[in-house]
Amino acid sequence: MRDVAEKAGVSITSVSHFINNTRPISDSLKEQIELAMTDLDFQPNALARSLRLKQTKSVGIIVPDSANPFFANVTRSIEKALFANQYNVILGNSDGDLDRALLYLKVMTERQVDGLIFIDVGASGDVLNAALRSLNIPVILIDRIVPGVEVDYVTVTNIRGGFDATQHLISLGHRRIACLTGPRGLTASMDRVAGYRQALSEADLPLDENLIYTGDFQFESGYDGARQLLNLSPRPTAIFACNDLMAVGVMRAAAELGIVVPSELSVVGFDDIPLAKFSAPALTTIAQPTEQIGILTANRFLKRMQNQDLPPEQQILETELLIRQTTAPALTKRG
Repeated sequence: MRDVAEKAGVSITSVSHFINNTRPISDSLKEQIELAMTDLDFQPNALARSLRLKQTKSVGIIVPDSANPFFANVTRSIEKALFANQYNVILGNSDGDLDRALLYLKVMTERQVDGLIFIDVGASGDVLNAALRSLNIPVILIDRIVPGVEVDYVTVTNIRGGFDATQHLISLGHRRIACLTGPRGLTASMDRVAGYRQALSEADLPLDENLIYTGDFQFESGYDGARQLLNLSPRPTAIFACNDLMAVGVMRAAAELGIVVPSELSVVGFDDIPLAKFSAPALTTIAQPTEQIGILTANRFLKRMQNQDLPPEQQILETELLIRQTTAPALTKRG
């Protein structure tokens, strides 16, 4: 900084304020300092600056599956909003594994991130709860709530979404409706199934546990679950898959079995990933407002950085049923 100050003809204090953005300086001084830094190929020491300011201007995001379009879209929205506020994002993919999630928690805290945005891996237990509670930085949960951890979270009306998906199928005359769930222990998955059960109950339809298949939110489990469900006798006339990836797996299995969607089998997904609109036929689904989730999450983090004593805030966004081409009235007779 001394060399920069000498070349720019300004004080070291002015250079320090410019680099650390700690005090306004005139435009003419900024231009002199920038030119001097360019001529000298000067790069500020980010670590030293973060130690002085007690901020690294970095945020850790841990997702269970970075390849899942839903998580990718939410993460992109968060990163865009934070980048606009001079924050960098460090992304970790837990791959749905508790040990890997805990390792990323450790690595990111060692890197002194200013905050953490976390999506639960499911069935986390007391170990993850204790790890999250012990962090001395802002933590925001999105999509999936970790019971017992009092932090900010942003999620959607999962119960309502599961209810609306099932109610739509009931309104089309379907009475034997199967449900492909996500992993056990995930609040989002359990809530969607709760909505499914509620819709059946309100329509006075019997709940057949044989029509509920536990998947893992991946294409393959949707495919495997559909193969099993569609071999039941009588087979279901409709399937509610608790995310779009599994719904696409259902449609692949139905095609292989010679079952036509939607005339012989109606399918509803959950998320509204880009593939849902462009699949053939286009997927009826429950849409989550991914961009809004990301923006609210980023804004909540920025508020936390201004005042870490704020009480935890829970933001629950509405889902929306999007009726496309994979649902149709039930046939009066089924084989």
